[in-house]
Amino acid sequence: MDKDKVRLIKISEKALKELIYETFIEKQSVFLDVEATEVSDFFEFDLEKGEFIFCAIKLEDEEGNILSLPREIDLKKAMKNIPDTTDSMFSANRYKEYTMDELIEISSQQ
Repeated sequence: MDKDKVRLIKISEKALKELIYETFIEKQSVFLDVEATEVSDFFEFDLEKGEFIFCAIKLEDEEGNILSLPREIDLKKAMKNIPDTTDSMFSANRYKEYTMDELIEISSQQ
């Protein structure tokens, strides 16, 4: 690159969301200690607070049925009620594991 040149990227909110989400998908094996082909991912953004929540659940049950996040789990509400799990994605303890029942309870809190 020429010494007098500057390469620059400016992106919209939509592109920023896409970058964050795609980075988490790409790095989920590192960030969540999961095998990407064995999980389904769910996420939400709160742009006013500058927060993002990302979770993975087992893809299939023992009979091969696709699993989904229960309707009672509201990630936007959970995001309001759960403290940050880490202050850096490069920390050893980035994530916290919850049961589905715990997340349902957290989602039901005001």
